Amino acid sequence: MKKKKNDDFLMSPTVDYCFKELLAYPEVRKGFVAAILGKNPEEIEETILMPTILSKDTENGKYGILDVRVCMKNGTQMDLEMQVAPFEFWNNRVIFYLSKMYAEQVKEGDKYKNLKPCIQVSILNFNLFHEDRTCFREIAFCDLTTKQKYTDLLEIYVLELKKLPPEQKEEPLIIKWMRFLAAESREDFEKMAGEDNYINEAYEVLQKLSADERKRLEYEARQKAIRDYDSQMSSSREEGIRIGVDRLNQFFI
Repeated sequence: MKKKKNDDFLMSPTVDYCFKELLAYPEVRKGFVAAILGKNPEEIEETILMPTILSKDTENGKYGILDVRVCMKNGTQMDLEMQVAPFEFWNNRVIFYLSKMYAEQVKEGDKYKNLKPCIQVSILNFNLFHEDRTCFREIAFCDLTTKQKYTDLLEIYVLELKKLPPEQKEEPLIIKWMRFLAAESREDFEKMAGEDNYINEAYEVLQKLSADERKRLEYEARQKAIRDYDSQMSSSREEGIRIGVDRLNQFFI
């Protein structure tokens, strides 16, 4: 018997497969990038998807593989990463990606004055900063005493979806986008789609992706891979704890 299709099924944007598919659409990309930068979407003239593999500096170097890499008309590059599960040394990974993007611009004979800004955006479905409840923050190089910004060429934005506060009136657009990305029901998606034309465009794309049988199978395969990885890591941690306890017991016997 043919399995009955669930008409209420919607992919979750927190799964990196879905996130990358959404950002493949220029209008969705334009609206989200504008919200992150606090600009009117019409100020974002053009966004172009770039190759997501960062090259190795040396034969023994390490590749960098990004989720979504965007170049704007003014040359600014942006790396957008969706991460569901806690990732040890996430800060180190972000700096690695950001520095590789920045360094890749320089070829032999190039002048430093031609370097363009590079931005890293972390969309996290876990808490990275445990000291406060700030869900959206901009991080830049600055003088620790005067707080004066050192450069506009390197910036990091962190979006912590788990810290979203109770909904309020007149919220910044980036918070509305975060609510959309974190939505868990069709009602939640529809509510946020009514808040902004570009979020509505993202919702329409989400529905189209979710109705595509091939993309749904790819999405479910990615979901399974994530679950299997998390399960494997959890088992490894438990085994490590068990071994550690056994050794301590042997030590004190």
